[in-house]
Amino acid sequence: MGLLDLNSTDKLFSISRLHLNQKQKSPKMFGKNKILKPELHDGSFLDIQEIFPTLQGEGPYVGNPSVFIRLGGCNLDCDFCDTEFESYQNFSLEKIIEETIRLSKNSEGKIVRKLIVITGGEPLRQPIEKLCIELLKLNFLVQIETNGTIYRDLPPEIKIICSPKITNEKYHQVRPDLLPRLNALKFIISKTHKNYQQLAEVGQSKFPIPIYLQPMDEYDPAKNKENLEYATRLCEEAGYFLSLQTHKILGIR
Repeated sequence: MGLLDLNSTDKLFSISRLHLNQKQKSPKMFGKNKILKPELHDGSFLDIQEIFPTLQGEGPYVGNPSVFIRLGGCNLDCDFCDTEFESYQNFSLEKIIEETIRLSKNSEGKIVRKLIVITGGEPLRQPIEKLCIELLKLNFLVQIETNGTIYRDLPPEIKIICSPKITNEKYHQVRPDLLPRLNALKFIISKTHKNYQQLAEVGQSKFPIPIYLQPMDEYDPAKNKENLEYATRLCEEAGYFLSLQTHKILGIR
């Protein structure tokens, strides 16, 4: 897949809008995605699923006006994943930055979305070091959302939130070189799903990492209510933080 020859931000936006329309019609992953290996190149281009403005809906930065940069592809195939990330296209770093800046501004041209969330798929599957450095130069707060199985040498200012994942009924351990860099761990909790009933040990016990519990969305109101009550009780008993998917409550992306 070659670089897109884009001559203006408007063209990039129109392609991003087309991506959104495709995303709404395409099936979510739910473990049906291809497993892709980490990529090795200079980071001057990246596979992008979409770039869009929103509020951060979960975790330690919940409620922050933000721009999401969703990268394509993942190295795992989780059966509960409700995100589509395989209809991506290849964008130059310059165009990614250009679109991110545009979407961070309000109608008066003022930057109001100061949080940039780089997510996926699995964002660390691609060499995002240059992207992170350029965003920091622009004084953005940059947050990565990762599954914890891939390490990249990112600037210390980058905030890394890890949501450990299960495949084949077993949690993947967080890489030892990544653990000291984590700003938070986020675990999915379900009252009835045996793999998600308790907090797992993925290497975090040696580090003072804040832990967030997030009720699993099982697309069943009765189950979701039970999951919320169960996760709330676990937080109260152990002193963890409760993470709600407020973007779903608000009906936004």
